[in-house]
Amino acid sequence: MKMLFKQRLFSWFDSYNIYDERENVLFTVDGKIAVGHKLHILDAGGRHIATVREKPISWMPCFRLYVGEKYVGCIRRKFKFFGRRYVLDFNGWEVSGDFFGWDYAVTDARGGRVASVGKELFRLTDTYVIDVTDPQDALYALMIVLSIDADNCDD
Repeated sequence: MKMLFKQRLFSWFDSYNIYDERENVLFTVDGKIAVGHKLHILDAGGRHIATVREKPISWMPCFRLYVGEKYVGCIRRKFKFFGRRYVLDFNGWEVSGDFFGWDYAVTDARGGRVASVGKELFRLTDTYVIDVTDPQDALYALMIVLSIDADNCDD
């Protein structure tokens, strides 16, 4: 399943639409005023289903993931002199690749691909393709991508 993460051209807060390959809206992401990033994920019907919330005071960026109001895990950047490294505390998944170039993968504990992320070139706004192996993992993969995007935007 492919999802297109399209950033809006003009937006005061983090605000995105996530589309399927036919340009149908799957999710809407609305940034909220908070200390650190706070992103609410809405389904196609406009119902709140998940939140990505940056931990306001931490040595390295840390994003907590919630489905509804239930905490499900976190993603945090680890210190590295060159490049980026993220550690997931979620489903035994791992994330690796080129985070600045938006070319990375999420794998499960056995090394199987959960999702891959890449940036489309020659678009008016930043557009990222999230290719998810199992559609049931789409929301979780999106939450990870939003966390990494929010961290990259801070730099």
